[in-house]
Amino acid sequence: MKNSIGKWNVGIGLSVMAGFMVYGFFLIYMRDFHPNKEAWIAASHIGAHFESRLAHVHGNLFSVLNIIFGYLLLTLPIAPNYAKWVSRLALSGLLMPLGIMAEVYLGLPYYLVLVGAISMVSATVLLAIGVLTIKKI
Repeated sequence: MKNSIGKWNVGIGLSVMAGFMVYGFFLIYMRDFHPNKEAWIAASHIGAHFESRLAHVHGNLFSVLNIIFGYLLLTLPIAPNYAKWVSRLALSGLLMPLGIMAEVYLGLPYYLVLVGAISMVSATVLLAIGVLTIKKI
């Protein structure tokens, strides 16, 4: 049976990316078409408006990283113990943009943002180690 570690990263990465694309359309609507767009634009560099743009950008970035990491995990002969940790940590990295949105819309504390950021950095470091320790491709 072929290694399937990374499949979830690709599937969830694509799904989350689609969600943040739709969220981007909402942000475009608020900036360009909403009746009170001038107030939205005036506040776009501070507070919740700025945070919502950060969530959109990081959501798409971390989705792309999950897709790339998943593809690499599916195709490269990375040690299974590294591969599982990379996969789980990269998926946990999606907590960063979701945490930003939870702060903006639900008033939750920033803990999810920190967990997601640390997870994605850790996944990147572990993937680098996994790739560098491949004996033969």
